[in-house]
Amino acid sequence: MNVALASLPAEPGQENEDFAAAVAGAAVLLDGAGVAGAETGCTHGIAWFSSTLGGLLLSTITANPARPLADCLADSIRVVRSLHEDSCDLTYRASPTSTVVAVRAGAGALEYLVLGDSTLLLADHDGKTKAITDQRLDEVGKRLRGPVDELVTGSPEHVAALAEYRDALTGLRNRPGGFWIAGPDPRAAEHVLAGVVPLDTLASVTLLSDGATRLVDSFELATWETTLTVLDSSGPGELIRLVREAEGGDPDGRRWPRGKATDDATVLHWLL
Repeated sequence: MNVALASLPAEPGQENEDFAAAVAGAAVLLDGAGVAGAETGCTHGIAWFSSTLGGLLLSTITANPARPLADCLADSIRVVRSLHEDSCDLTYRASPTSTVVAVRAGAGALEYLVLGDSTLLLADHDGKTKAITDQRLDEVGKRLRGPVDELVTGSPEHVAALAEYRDALTGLRNRPGGFWIAGPDPRAAEHVLAGVVPLDTLASVTLLSDGATRLVDSFELATWETTLTVLDSSGPGELIRLVREAEGGDPDGRRWPRGKATDDATVLHWLL
């Protein structure tokens, strides 16, 4: 199994709330989240949640190869809940959540699962790509974030507007007409995007947090095909460097309005 992995926190010395890992024939990536400026209600924190859920999920999907990935995710969410429901307030509005991307190879096919706005990038032997991203969060966000994008990123006014925006998003989390993400409730696993792809059609599989996809989906400086070229030639670390370079050229979010000037960025690139 040939895997390259790179991950950077949003700022040096800051806790990284992304998690990614791989074992023979399987890989996962999670991007943890809370509500800006709010206590989580969890004594462990967002990074603990994403790494604990990610580790359990990777273990579960490899130990139970016949069990559907969505069921494995539900099982893992239940276990994580049991680990801290007696010490943490999991009904709190800002309780930790996480996106999830998971893949598992077996019997000539690659199974995948995507929940939240992280991305799974599939590439065939001709260099053609297919990006699978759960767009529901972005669709909801577009209806709410107009006031945020009009302000200078990182300014006091922007911070206040961003907190209001994320608070409004929380009211639409894990409910019809809103979006779905891994949190305290295992029923979120019923709403994943899932599929199966023949292994012999694939050259590589890449898992990316939204902090690493900005060149394509936020800044429009690259395509998925050029992203793949960078990954194959120079690796995940170079892709993240290019993202940071673009962010550094627009620190106030004037060219590319965004909630965070920089974000945790993680890429797991698996060559098949």
